[in-house]
Amino acid sequence: MFEGAAALTLDDKGRLSMPARHRETLATQYEGRITLTRHPDRCLVIYPRPVWEAKRAELAQMPFEAREWVRIIVGSARSLELDSAGRVLIPAELRTVAGLERDVVLIGLENRLELWDAATRAEHEKAALEAGVPDAFKRFIF
Repeated sequence: MFEGAAALTLDDKGRLSMPARHRETLATQYEGRITLTRHPDRCLVIYPRPVWEAKRAELAQMPFEAREWVRIIVGSARSLELDSAGRVLIPAELRTVAGLERDVVLIGLENRLELWDAATRAEHEKAALEAGVPDAFKRFIF
């Protein structure tokens, strides 16, 4: 469903203009309804609302020792809608925890999108490339 990366810029109000290819999918299949929340890698995750509802149900079944992460993820979730121009206002508290200021990268990953600070994403990618291909990925044939 979602794939590819896009280098974008948050406007002065903290709004993200959704790329046309994602905007169309979100608008037609999900009525522009999305949920944003934190990810352990210090980015934000954007779920279409029905996908988030399934994820939230999974989180509710997590064992007791995962309770702090459940609190972080569910407690940070914000249900939003794309505006008529295909933009979404990223709440200030979520921009802060993800280090989002202006230059961002939006990555489509199947049923969700990740929103990263551009510099942070570049650091993560560089570290992954320097670490080499993990064993679990070596079986993948391009």
